[in-house]
Amino acid sequence: MALAVHKFKLKKEDIVQVIAGKDKGKQGRILKILRDKDRILVEGVNIVKKAQKKRKQQDRGGILEVEAALHSSNLMIVCKKCGPTRIGYKIDGDKKVRVCKKCGEAL
Repeated sequence: MALAVHKFKLKKEDIVQVIAGKDKGKQGRILKILRDKDRILVEGVNIVKKAQKKRKQQDRGGILEVEAALHSSNLMIVCKKCGPTRIGYKIDGDKKVRVCKKCGEAL
């Protein structure tokens, strides 16, 4: 049985805002998209403590604070003009461009 891989309208390096959960209202840049799990890693959001084993002589072990992935449904892209918004598409010549649903500006 093959799992369906979700297609995201969001891309790496986009600025997004968390719309649900413990970090609601925080904004950050997308670091990584995990398509098979429908999750997105956002810079500075959803910080969790992780126990890290000491690997090398110079490497420090202990408890680290790292970003954990958020579900894609809890994020919304941020438009420069109008804030968090949904994404629409517009055909510009022979290119498909992502646009803000509120103001129509290219994202």
